[in-house]
Amino acid sequence: MDDTKGPRGIQSIEVGGQLLLALAHHGRPMPLKDLAREAGMTPAKAHPYLVSFIKLGLVEQDGGSGRSGLYGLGPLALQLGLISLQQYDPVRLATPVIEDLALQLGHTVAIAVWGTRGPTIVRVAEGPTPVHVSMRHGTVMSLAGTASGRLFATWRAEEAAALGEPLPDADTIAAVRRDGLATSRDGVVAGVSAAAAPVFEASGRLVMALTAIGPSASFDTALEGELVVPLRDAAALLSRRLGR
Repeated sequence: MDDTKGPRGIQSIEVGGQLLLALAHHGRPMPLKDLAREAGMTPAKAHPYLVSFIKLGLVEQDGGSGRSGLYGLGPLALQLGLISLQQYDPVRLATPVIEDLALQLGHTVAIAVWGTRGPTIVRVAEGPTPVHVSMRHGTVMSLAGTASGRLFATWRAEEAAALGEPLPDADTIAAVRRDGLATSRDGVVAGVSAAAAPVFEASGRLVMALTAIGPSASFDTALEGELVVPLRDAAALLSRRLGR
């Protein structure tokens, strides 16, 4: 038996699913004619699928009956979306990313999230180059002196200020916002540098920092350099996967 085409599915579900994909892609209710065209089918073919989806709650119709009115995602689709977000663990999603980055960049890469005492390291992927600085799980990073701390001080300013710890100066905050990235060279520990890229969730809230750290002599913090670009690209990809 030839299994090269993968597991067998139900074609009618896959065909009808194109209507749901079109609605999700456009993000707004659509008339039948436009929706059918985006799904690659005729209105006559699309309508029975939509009737079934309405019965299930995956689609709802507004402003008319029969084939008139607009079709949008229904309450079950919204409920499924919310459940999916609740099950989405950003740290779990980012863990294989930092492992790949550590190999690619040749430096240690960590995930920092906001904890009760500030930016806190929760995952570490060791690079081939040893770093003589604490990057263990549970390490709380300085808001003013570290790259990850500067990210959180910039995009979670109220929470950072509430800690009562020293904060980055206004010029540093402005640079982080302008560059979409924070760096630290010989900051907390002489001879050690870092770069941190922000990961945002769907609401636009900073949810984590991807932080690379290494010896200053071999650590390139240039914005278009071979280290920063992959780090920033990885963070942007994670943000998109989280709905940003």
